[in-house]
Amino acid sequence: MSSDNDDVARRDFLMVAAGSVAGVGGACALWPLIDQMNPDASAKALASIEVDLSPIKDGQAITIMWRGKPIFIRKRTADDIKAAQEIPVSDLPDPEADTDRVQNDEWLVLIGICTHLGCIPRGQAAGDVHGDFGGWFCPCHGSHYDTSGRIRKGPAPKNLAVPPYKFLTDTKIKIG
Repeated sequence: MSSDNDDVARRDFLMVAAGSVAGVGGACALWPLIDQMNPDASAKALASIEVDLSPIKDGQAITIMWRGKPIFIRKRTADDIKAAQEIPVSDLPDPEADTDRVQNDEWLVLIGICTHLGCIPRGQAAGDVHGDFGGWFCPCHGSHYDTSGRIRKGPAPKNLAVPPYKFLTDTKIKIG
């Protein structure tokens, strides 16, 4: 009788051991397939970007690329800031206060894609068309944005989006 119990115990042990080896082997075989789905180094490098703001003068705007999207960075003048803050939020198609869109009144950081059909609004280059409100103008369908990137006139349903960013120093930001 004890021989039968030893055989059953041995068989159970062998089944558990064989199942464990098969499970570990299966996991080792699947790991490369799962790991290849992670983003590669070039994609991770684009996840965030640091921008030095010190060369930008009052009233000047630059465009950088982040994750394949144009990012508009503008150093606003005192008049730009005043114009953006004086507008009653209730008068805006997509109500949002200027203070909710900026971390520092002097700097405006936006994703430069029109919220109507994904065009790139004009207003970044010197001498460019700034629209009726001193911000940006999308010539494709006539959307006008103000000095805070808020939609003021035209078919665009939303304000220009603000990307996630933070100030690392007074003259350097990290986007992403």
